[in-house]
Amino acid sequence: MAALHCEPLHADFGVRVTGIDLRQPPGPELADKIWALIDEYSFVHFPDQPADDDIQLAFTQSLGAPEPSHVALGEEGRIEYFGTIGNVQPDGSKLGNDHRKTKFLTGNNMWHTDASFKAVPAALSIMCAYETPSEGGLTEFVSTRAAYGRLPKAEQAALDPLIAIHDYTYSRSKVSPDAVSPKLSKSLPPVRQKLVRRNARADAKNLFIGSHVREIEGMEAGESRALLDRLVDHAAKPENIYAHAWSPADLVIWDNRCLLHRGSGYDADKHRRRMRQTRVTGAASSLEE
Repeated sequence: MAALHCEPLHADFGVRVTGIDLRQPPGPELADKIWALIDEYSFVHFPDQPADDDIQLAFTQSLGAPEPSHVALGEEGRIEYFGTIGNVQPDGSKLGNDHRKTKFLTGNNMWHTDASFKAVPAALSIMCAYETPSEGGLTEFVSTRAAYGRLPKAEQAALDPLIAIHDYTYSRSKVSPDAVSPKLSKSLPPVRQKLVRRNARADAKNLFIGSHVREIEGMEAGESRALLDRLVDHAAKPENIYAHAWSPADLVIWDNRCLLHRGSGYDADKHRRRMRQTRVTGAASSLEE
């Protein structure tokens, strides 16, 4: 790590790393060092990393198996490793606030962890920024590892054995009742996940919560919702939030196993935003960790 300069971003998590050029995919030794940073800090920001899709995919593959987009796979049966976050279309045109796609992406403004609704949830998200708004468009992050650590020991023990039901159709229906097509919904049935996960490499436990969680298995609906909402509120107190202001050429990795994130919104009528996201698939279901 001698060639790298690491600057912590928040008391709970996050690091900015300079002194590295990621235009060539890292070899095994450097990939292991990046994974060590992920396990320690959960959020790793590499500024000034000009990229394109080929560079991003090669970098993603250096860290693990890229995860196919659930939308492309569920809707079209097509393998696609990229998702575009923002309002800029492939032909360079811009969608405004009233467009259906723009409204659908407002679902990302709820606290969530990416792809927790899959039987094997995503381990990492990797985002490369190309066009960013001059106002708004920040992404907020909080550590559910730190949140778990702040709970009383007795509550930790009570939460440890619980199972949560993660449901993509449930979460996206908060945006609009018809946000998810029947075909996509059928491809993503509800899944069981541990409420408390453990990262063996970091020897740390964390809450696995967010907007995709419909309920706690075996718990009365009102009690379940009250608990889930309280845990998110506990994690996302203002002092626990790191708000990332994106700049073009940012490359950011975050650990979906132990971070919640949400968009803060921006005026799509006035601004252009184009980010490209890939993900690294997890090793196994959280039930097998």
